[in-house]
Amino acid sequence: MEHLAAVPGGGLAPFLTGLGIAVLLVWAVWFGIRTRGREQRPPEPQEQPRLPADGPVGSVTEHREPDEVPRDGGRLTPHQLKGSGNVASKRSDDQRRRRWNRGSSGAFGSGGPGARG
Repeated sequence: MEHLAAVPGGGLAPFLTGLGIAVLLVWAVWFGIRTRGREQRPPEPQEQPRLPADGPVGSVTEHREPDEVPRDGGRLTPHQLKGSGNVASKRSDDQRRRRWNRGSSGAFGSGGPGARG
C-alpha cells in the first residue's frame, strides 16, 4: 500500500472507474423507468378474454388414411399434391385406437423384438 501513496494520483484511476460505473448504472435504471412509463398499461381483469358461454372448444381425435399417390410413372411436384400439409388424408373407416404389438420395441426402424427378445 505504500507504493500507491508514493505515486501521484495512484488512487484516482480506480475511483474514477467506480464513479463511471455508478453513473452508468444510475442512467440504466433511469432509462428503464422512463421506458416502462411509455408502455401500455396491463389489462384489467374485466378486459381479459372470456370463455364462450358453451364452454371451451374441444379437440377432435380421429384416425386418418393417406390418399394414394398415382402410379402412372410420372413425377408429382409439390403444388400437384392435394390437401394441406405434405400429405393429403381422409377419415379412416376404422376409428378404433391402435395399440402396439406385444413384444415390439415401438422404436422407429428395426421393428425387432426389442428388450423382450
